Amino acid sequence: MIRPPNRQAWPNRLAFPTQNRREGLQVTADTIEAMATQIRGSDRRALARAITLVESRRADHRERAEALLEMLAPASGGAVRIGISGPPGVGKSTFIEAFGLHLTGQGHRVAVLAVDPSSQRSGGSILGDKTRMELLTRDPAAFIRPSPAGSTLGGVARRTRETLLLCEAAGYDVVIVETVGVGQSETAVAQMVDVFLLLLLPGAGDELQGIKRGIVEVADILVVNKADGDQKGAANHAAAEYRHALALLRGSGGWPPPVLQCSALENRGIDAVWEMIGKFRAQRGEALAERRAEQARSWLWRELGDGLLDALRGHPAVAAALPGLEAEVAAGRLLPTAAARRLLERFLGADTPD
Repeated sequence: MIRPPNRQAWPNRLAFPTQNRREGLQVTADTIEAMATQIRGSDRRALARAITLVESRRADHRERAEALLEMLAPASGGAVRIGISGPPGVGKSTFIEAFGLHLTGQGHRVAVLAVDPSSQRSGGSILGDKTRMELLTRDPAAFIRPSPAGSTLGGVARRTRETLLLCEAAGYDVVIVETVGVGQSETAVAQMVDVFLLLLLPGAGDELQGIKRGIVEVADILVVNKADGDQKGAANHAAAEYRHALALLRGSGGWPPPVLQCSALENRGIDAVWEMIGKFRAQRGEALAERRAEQARSWLWRELGDGLLDALRGHPAVAAALPGLEAEVAAGRLLPTAAARRLLERFLGADTPD
């Protein structure tokens, strides 16, 4: 059984991330140390400011954010990390609200990192998860933070990992990462959580065909939501179909992913999902520590890749040549591989092999 921590009084304050607030954020070495102390003391407003800081792309903010994370690292790592994904219309927000209220009712503190899809054209996002989880938003033991996914693949915001650590340092013992949906790149959420839940609709037959095989293969628990009303029979049939499909996809050995049913709308089956998460963690034992170690290594290489790409784009010689090379590629006069090699030559200041 996963025990909740001792409960403390929490000020019920909410903070939305905004670009204006991020750009005007004033941070110094002294304020970072004070912020770390406030976060360890479960100050929600300090936590919201810290998340805004780590999400900033300004170089000075990134330096301060890394210093803050180093200060808080010893206080992090103690939460149950849960990833939740599912196809559009499956009821992720309704499920997370019912699930979160069930956990806070047991004395847990729940943080929800809800990633909103960003428009590929305008870059904007809706950031509406707080309005979709109205009851959970008002719960003083819950903290909901919407963040735009931006251009990041994997259905998670670029700084979700850092935000997760901040929430743990602030005393949240359950952290839920909600992704933007199901797609080939959504499996990235499995690289930062202990257990990955895949929500499914009560439709069988070709339903799994619409879900990429990769995300099914990394799911630890499958949950058929909306098993209520006229959908109960369809949910039973769907669960049987999913079990059969999993047997073909996953084979035998290890943890056999269970297929559960629930109705988030009627608040039925939610407790069974939490109990199954406890069973999964108990059975995995030391493998969970190994999983987190592998996730840390993956995080290292992702940061290296992101950092190198940022440096490449910001290099003066690359910036000068990029528009012309992109135009040549778009017109079909130059292969993308040749254009990439020329950009790398400029970035490295030396010729690269063909």
